Amino acid sequence: MRILYIDTPMGAAGDMLTAALLELFGDRDGMLARLNAIGIPNVVFSAENTTRCGITGTHMHVSVNGEEEGEEHSHHHGDEHHHHHHSSLEDIRAIVDSLAVSDRVKSDVMAVYNLIAEAESTVHGRPVSEIHFHEVGTMDAIADITAVSYMINELGVDEIISSPVNVGSGTVRCAHGILPVPAPATAYILRGIPVYSGAVRSELTTPTGAALLRHFASSFSEMPMMSMERIGYGMGRKEFEVANAVRVILGERDAGDEEMMELEVNLDDMTPEEIAFATSALLENGAREVFTTAVNMKKNRPGVLLTVLCTERQKRDIVSLIFRYTTTIGIRETRNARYILRRTMRSVSTSLGDVRVKVSEGYGARREKIEFDDIARIARERGMSPREVRDAVAEEMKR
Repeated sequence: MRILYIDTPMGAAGDMLTAALLELFGDRDGMLARLNAIGIPNVVFSAENTTRCGITGTHMHVSVNGEEEGEEHSHHHGDEHHHHHHSSLEDIRAIVDSLAVSDRVKSDVMAVYNLIAEAESTVHGRPVSEIHFHEVGTMDAIADITAVSYMINELGVDEIISSPVNVGSGTVRCAHGILPVPAPATAYILRGIPVYSGAVRSELTTPTGAALLRHFASSFSEMPMMSMERIGYGMGRKEFEVANAVRVILGERDAGDEEMMELEVNLDDMTPEEIAFATSALLENGAREVFTTAVNMKKNRPGVLLTVLCTERQKRDIVSLIFRYTTTIGIRETRNARYILRRTMRSVSTSLGDVRVKVSEGYGARREKIEFDDIARIARERGMSPREVRDAVAEEMKR
């Protein structure tokens, strides 16, 4: 499984994401030429090597009619905003429709812009049709969103995961005055996503960066278990005590291996019937495993430890279900790596009938197991015990 991990310790902006992704391609100049051939009106991409805190990465330049301007250069990590171009969503759609990219890329670009349009509409209390993208409608923002969408599609990754997002702190000056960080549109886009504010007093995540992360990332967590192949650094314009960069990591992990969230609660005031109901509800709603353990609790009360395993993506829903169906007032969380053997199924014909055999292999191990449902079916049909059926089938399979 091909994984792209986006590390945002200094937030995210379109130009920084573009620069970081560009570094994942061996032929940087070749990819730049492809970006410039997309046909964004009056836009030219260029890149330069830049060092921040001793780390070398790429800084992107997007010139519009020969000049650098727009949101990512005056909005991200800056103190002032300049607004040279206002565009409606339909204006943007007309430009995107004319680009020499696949329909998939066009769809991704418009999905990102729809997120921004919804945020601006909500913040300003106006219909989407009346929004003119004061912060993100300029051509260089279109360029950054298109470039990120194009390169992500070219990478062909199976999953994109982002770290929790640093939004920065302090205030930012925009077309409507001085606003708190994160700016209202950015805050709206990032709702439901884990964010934090560090010591850097600057706007670290822009609406464009937030929308790109929300659209492409399937989850927001620490780096998953993976084998790293390529690493790219996209540099911001300003210098801070911390390296002002977005880092992207391209890697692989076995399709069966994954990180699991282990959620635990102690219960001493639920009946066995109620615990059984909660267990069934959790399994029916996607929990990978649910089991109970007898424990002694405070005041020497006998109790039950309920343990639930789920993926990071499922965690929010599973936590909600645990609170709904149990009496707990707190849930403990542990992150675990899970290694899984690859599993396939084959059918075997025997004198007792056809049976399915599950084959599990990987990490130098291989094992086979006859499906018990088939064993039980034959046992009922022939008046045999399950052990007799299993032994007879296993003996035939050896021949």
